Amino acid sequence: MPSRRGFLAGLLAAGMAPAASWADLGSPAYLSAGKTADGRHLLAGLAEDGEILFTRPLPARGHAATAHPHRPEAVGFARRPGRFADVIDCRTGEQLSRLEPPAGHHFYGHGVFTADGSLLMTTENDYEAGRGIIGIWDATDNYRRIGSFASGGTGPHDMLLKADGSGLVVANGGIETHPDSGRAKLNIPTMRPNLSYLDFDGEITEQVELEPELHKNSIRHLAIRADGTVGFAMQWQGDLGADVPIVGLHRPGTPPRLMAEDDPRLRNLNGYGGSIAFTPDGRQVAVTSPRGSVMQVFDCESGEMNGEYGLADVCGLAQSRAGLIASSGTGKVVELVQGQLRPLRSAALRWDNHLIRLN
Repeated sequence: MPSRRGFLAGLLAAGMAPAASWADLGSPAYLSAGKTADGRHLLAGLAEDGEILFTRPLPARGHAATAHPHRPEAVGFARRPGRFADVIDCRTGEQLSRLEPPAGHHFYGHGVFTADGSLLMTTENDYEAGRGIIGIWDATDNYRRIGSFASGGTGPHDMLLKADGSGLVVANGGIETHPDSGRAKLNIPTMRPNLSYLDFDGEITEQVELEPELHKNSIRHLAIRADGTVGFAMQWQGDLGADVPIVGLHRPGTPPRLMAEDDPRLRNLNGYGGSIAFTPDGRQVAVTSPRGSVMQVFDCESGEMNGEYGLADVCGLAQSRAGLIASSGTGKVVELVQGQLRPLRSAALRWDNHLIRLN
């Protein structure tokens, strides 16, 4: 009877060794960037209950991440206007590659793999030209950059695959920035955010803008339902104090719908949508606001607000198996199920803006 070591050696020699997978890491459910109490930046994998399964270092503050659909690899993106995207072997912590955008570009903190895992797409700012770019990287060839195309607007931030995987949905926030001005917003009076649907060759198949009086509502973050409905969270760049809608829904081929437009509780968001997610049944959509320390939940059919929940510095948000899971800058992870918010975990670190679901 051969030993296990001998059996595996035989598989390796025959080129039949089992491929590495996310199961090797305990099948993490979420990724999030974070910062430790002593100032180190990291990318973490979390279980369904919020338990930290692994942490891997990042060179500076991270924003969002994306996971390869098959291999236990994750890409941690720098916070805008950063210029790194680290490809990490999450089993060993090895940095497989560090992606840097071309000269005159910076990353916008988000990216997504194609469904087969062969390509990575990244949102970028061509800041000299003042236009949004989608970068294309070959994940089968050490993440070599192989092209790019226009995002369909200015300031692309979040980006997701269409529900059928046939293209991209891009949140063009409409805000022009330049690294020489730090994080200053240079075109607020003339900004024009949009939601763009793109083929993988960059062709725009549909594009949505809000009414002119809402042109200062920067479309920033996205969630997508199984039927193709896109949820989008916005960040208001005008004066605060008005009941400005921060969450909208869009079904391709139809006009966008804004949630709870006349509800005075919208003011509690302080004009800021940090993350957005649908519940598993798709009947509700939620948004977080770290500036308001609140999470609000809306009925997708009626558009009315179903509930509001306070949590200091809450921002990360994703679908859980039973409802919604959220993380905060105070290190807390909570779950919302059937209107009840319950604590899951508390860590001695500061969770950053997003919880990214792996499966």
